[in-house]
Amino acid sequence: MLDQAIFYFFALLAIASSILVVTRRNAVQSAIFLVTALLATAGIFLSLDAEFLFIVQVILYAGGIMVLFVFVIMLVNLDVALHQVQFNRQWLVALIISAVLTAQVAAALAVSRKTLYAMPPAPAQSLEPNTERVAYYLFHTYMLPFEIASILLLVAMVGAVVMAKKRV
Repeated sequence: MLDQAIFYFFALLAIASSILVVTRRNAVQSAIFLVTALLATAGIFLSLDAEFLFIVQVILYAGGIMVLFVFVIMLVNLDVALHQVQFNRQWLVALIISAVLTAQVAAALAVSRKTLYAMPPAPAQSLEPNTERVAYYLFHTYMLPFEIASILLLVAMVGAVVMAKKRV
């Protein structure tokens, strides 16, 4: 019962902060609410006993990616952006796409309602440790793609610093 209450608390916090991310006009406030949404998602992972995903969410997303976002917010001249003409007249297209997406989700839920809970849950003894499996596949099977992705991220970060330094 307590696990379910904790899950719903973090789920409601993630939904509320996600809505606040897109509705705030101030970019710094949006970044703070994004950190809240990411930490709430990490809390959901922890309540579902996915410790590795919890740590990755906190360190990588709430830590590293948000530091990058804050640097970008601080580098961009927000005063100029506030005085420019906004081109947000696509609300009708957004409304139509949202209605189509809602209809697709409703149709998928209606079709899968009969088979959604048909399978019994796996017994706890047959589940393998989560972190060990991820580490095995990451450092054995997918070692080369992992290293290529890390080099690409490093090159992108160095390029962003060089581009920002030229503008200053």
